[in-house]
Formats: sequence, structure tokens, C-alpha cells
Amino acid sequence: MTALVIAEHDNASIKGATLNTVTAAAQCGGDVHVLVAGHNAGAAAAAAAQIAGVAKVIHADAAAFEQGLAENVAAQVLAIAGNYSHILFPATAGGKNVAPRVAAKLDVAQISEITKVTGADTFERPIYAGNAIATVQSADAVKVITVRTTGFDAAAATGGSAAVETVAAAAASAKSSFVGREVTKSDRPELTAAKIIVSGGRALGSAEKFNEVMTPLADKLGAAIGASRAAVDAGYAPNDLQVGQTGKIVAPQLYIAAGISGAIQHLAGMKDSKVIVAINKDPEAPIFSVADYGLEADLFTAVPELVKAL
Repeated sequence: MTALVIAEHDNASIKGATLNTVTAAAQCGGDVHVLVAGHNAGAAAAAAAQIAGVAKVIHADAAAFEQGLAENVAAQVLAIAGNYSHILFPATAGGKNVAPRVAAKLDVAQISEITKVTGADTFERPIYAGNAIATVQSADAVKVITVRTTGFDAAAATGGSAAVETVAAAAASAKSSFVGREVTKSDRPELTAAKIIVSGGRALGSAEKFNEVMTPLADKLGAAIGASRAAVDAGYAPNDLQVGQTGKIVAPQLYIAAGISGAIQHLAGMKDSKVIVAINKDPEAPIFSVADYGLEADLFTAVPELVKAL
């Protein structure tokens, strides 16, 4: 019984989500192999070989893999899928794009966003915005799984010594081609990888106030900035900052929520944070039910005072 992890990478280095997925794969039993499908991605393959617990790295290199097009990556996965009992993807935008194609071609059910492995064929995953946990047992010969990375500790990025095996690249699909990409650039940590996140809600009242209040706090803490769906919908913050079930799932060491009431869909995206601090003037706000530390106060007073104290 061998598990295959589909690495998330930028052709030069391995992204953090891969490390959490390796941990989940190891708990399925048997060896763990990692597929690095990229273009001029030798450095990424070498980095994958250093991950603790990885027995082998499969390296497929071709121009068709440079941009991670789902059709091409899925074809490569399918070319080697017969060797594996479990195929695991991080539950990122990339993983969610490729995994369903692989599951459909293999004619098996996809098991989405697992947070726990209880056996080689049994997994736990959140449903109803995290208000219930489903235990799923699969009888499929091959388990195609996406992993909610906040549910698993990251494997050590160093200490491994896996062999790197180069395989022939699968033929590129003619059904899609890469046209271009617009990337939001920021000096701040990426939201899903940040150790500290400060998030603002609708109570901030405007985009100007959002920036005026939240930016100094983030600067002081070296934190990423997040936002509730209500704040994003109101235009106070861009979509890529949204934390929640319909945004990004995060689990930083410290999560500070200012002016966020704590709707179910928001809690689903951040309740696995190690320490949660809530600032809200409503004592009945649901966010206080998950907070480790709660401050009942006006955020426009409390946050600037906190910045001064840091």
C-alpha cells in the first residue's frame, strides 16, 4: 500500500501545503511518494526529496506543466495512478482543480477536505460549515483525497533522503492553454501560510477605515491581513483577503478578529487557529464563543491603543 502526494510548487520550491499533505499520506499506511510535475523543476524535486517521511519523488518535467494546467497535471497523475492505493492533493485552488478530474477518470468517489485519517479506508471531514464531522469509509480500490491542511501538522521540510525518479511526461492536452495570470503582489505574508493574521469585519465601516485601523496593527505584528465576507462584500477589502468557508481556510498561531461578529461561515475558516483574540463591542457576538481572549470594546479605540502598546 503506497500513497502518492501531488506536490504544490512553483518549479523552484515546494509550497507549505505539500508538507501537511505528506503527513496525512503517511497516516494512510505504507510508503509515501511525491509527484513533482513541472518545467525546469529540478530544484523543486530536490526539495521534495528532503521532506521527512518521503520514500520516493517522481519527477515529470515538460513545458506543459509549467503553469500547472489541470488537464495536463491530471494526465500525468493518471499515467502513474495504477501504482498507488491513495492519491492525495492539498485542498488548495490547484488541488481542487486537478483532483476531481483524476477521480472521474478513475471512476472513484473523491473524498474532500479530510481533517483526520482513522484508517487506510476511513477518514473524517467537516460538513455543514464545520458544525458536524462526517466519518467516511471508502471501498474504492484507489482513494482520491483532498487534504484540509489546517487539520495536519506539516512534515519536516528537511531530514529526508528520498530517491528522485524521472519519468516521461504525459502528452499535453489540447483542450486548454495558458493565456496569462494576474497576481496580487504584497510584501505581507501569504494569508494561508501566515503565523499571525489580523482580520477586520463590517464594523470598520469603510475601506478607508479598514486600512487606517488594520494596517498599523498588521505592520506592528508582521501579520497578514484578512477580512470577513461581510467586509469583502461591502467593498472594504479585496476578495483575496476573505477568510471563511467561501474564502480561505487558515490556522495561524495568532488570529486577531476586530469588528467581526463570527458568522458560521467565518468561524469555519479560522477556528483551528492556535490562539484567537476577538475585539467586539457586542457582548453577544458569536466570535467570543471560539475566542481564547475576548475584549468587549469599540475597535476604533481598542486597536489603536493596542498598536501603541506593542
